[in-house]
Amino acid sequence: MSFKYPPDKDLRRLLRFEPDSGAIWLGDRRMVLMHTAALAALRQDLINSVGTEHARRILTRMGYASGLSDAEYAKKTRPGESVQDSFLVGPQLHMLEGAARVTPVKITFDIAAGLFNADFRWDDSWEAYAHRQKFGLVDEPSCWTLLGYASGYTSAFMGRLILYKETLCAACGADHCQIVGRPIEEWPDGEAHRVYFTDDSLMDKMEALQSQVEALKSTLEPVSLGGQLIGDSLGFRKAYTLMQKVAPTQATVLLTGETGVGKERFARALHELSNRADKPFVAVNCAALPAELIEAELFGVEKGAYTGAHAARAGRFERADGGTLLLDEVGEMPMAAQTKLLRVLQEGEIERVGGETTRKVNVRLVAATNVDLAQAVQAGRFRADLMYRLNVYPICIPPLRERKADIEPLAQAMLARFCALHGKRVMGIEERALQALRQHDWPGNVRELENLIERGVILATQAGMVEVEHLFPNQPDTAQTGLNANGQLVRLPSAQDDDLSTRILNSGSSLDEIEARVLDHAVARASGNLSEAARLLGLTRPQLAYRLKRQHASEADAPASKPAQE
Repeated sequence: MSFKYPPDKDLRRLLRFEPDSGAIWLGDRRMVLMHTAALAALRQDLINSVGTEHARRILTRMGYASGLSDAEYAKKTRPGESVQDSFLVGPQLHMLEGAARVTPVKITFDIAAGLFNADFRWDDSWEAYAHRQKFGLVDEPSCWTLLGYASGYTSAFMGRLILYKETLCAACGADHCQIVGRPIEEWPDGEAHRVYFTDDSLMDKMEALQSQVEALKSTLEPVSLGGQLIGDSLGFRKAYTLMQKVAPTQATVLLTGETGVGKERFARALHELSNRADKPFVAVNCAALPAELIEAELFGVEKGAYTGAHAARAGRFERADGGTLLLDEVGEMPMAAQTKLLRVLQEGEIERVGGETTRKVNVRLVAATNVDLAQAVQAGRFRADLMYRLNVYPICIPPLRERKADIEPLAQAMLARFCALHGKRVMGIEERALQALRQHDWPGNVRELENLIERGVILATQAGMVEVEHLFPNQPDTAQTGLNANGQLVRLPSAQDDDLSTRILNSGSSLDEIEARVLDHAVARASGNLSEAARLLGLTRPQLAYRLKRQHASEADAPASKPAQE
């Protein structure tokens, strides 16, 4: 029985190259081009380091993971097609990815019944070539990664573990490779091969070592306090280390940084690390309070102090007694309140509005601002003596655009939080979406990231992935190239191109009519100069002249055209 592949234009469109960013994509999964010489060297190092069996297990599982990933596209790329055409997406993708030339010899399967039996021929296997390059002719088949891919792809497609064996291998001297696949239970020695798809003693050792490494790293890296602080970047580490050192003290701390960088979260983390963690943490946004009410809000008010003060009320300082008080946007505080705040810092006591007695308070003060206080002092908007009192221990939190390494761990933590909040099951964030997050400028910093991830969770399909369109619906298209039928790189149409094509198709005009309009428009724009019009159209002058001649010959009643200029 001979097999003929369906056209692969739909698959070639999945493979996209972005010259500007240097990224290569297969659908929403990032790919990479690697020299076979580099892969051969890696293969050689693995075999020499851990032995043939362990190297085979590692490379088989690597291929298996790749096959599982490609199976996702097989299930959605050709909806409505025959089961065989859908299954052949895998071999076609394997060829598109440069693994080998795959020729189906026999395929028999019934997904519902779990039946599968297939035979494929591989020509020009990169893995057989790489193995022979390093080890010469060998006695045992060596296309482990490719076999893992075939098993992963078919297992995902069938819903059960399908084991492939190599009956011929070019690494052993054959002119091509041949593989046979069937359910692992149908192979007499199938159980002996299951080890290539499950953890082994080496993996256990590696995981144990990884656990030890993580334990050691945890003593050096910031921990997440209730999901509040997450980061690995140098800027974050520096700010976190400063915060750790000052937390056990009673010093006043000044947190600076742009809006949305997480100053309040740093303040909460500082409180949790201090010996005041079991006492109140109180936050007040000085910019959100009217100037006439901020003193009453901070220091409290006595009954009858002003119209409407029907009862005495404690202020934020009294509520935070024994704990920590965060004054956010302290640079926006009115001058009168600044004077009273200075006295609190100097004397450790407050006086309620309308009161005549002072009250002692034991408060750790943390101030936060996105304003340059030194400039505010020069402009007369902030007291110099208060600035010096607040600026005992400054911590600058860098903006998110300077903390690129923090974006992905922050996004993943936020994803988990919003999935729980909205009762949504989302599998993760697509790689293209992660790349878009890394490339974004983040004017709104962590707060903006939080908003985007929440929107992504809401827009993502149940059990699906957060895609770039969910995060940045109006993002302009990136210049991309793909492969044509001859394997040549060509520019891919953008969304704007697709929209133009849709409008043209909906216009009801024939292709000849559309071509005639475009030609006439180009000639008119060039003021009749055919050489210039040809350049606008990407044609040579003779090509344009031929098309115009053909157009006019087909129009028996065409009006006389404007004389052309050279």
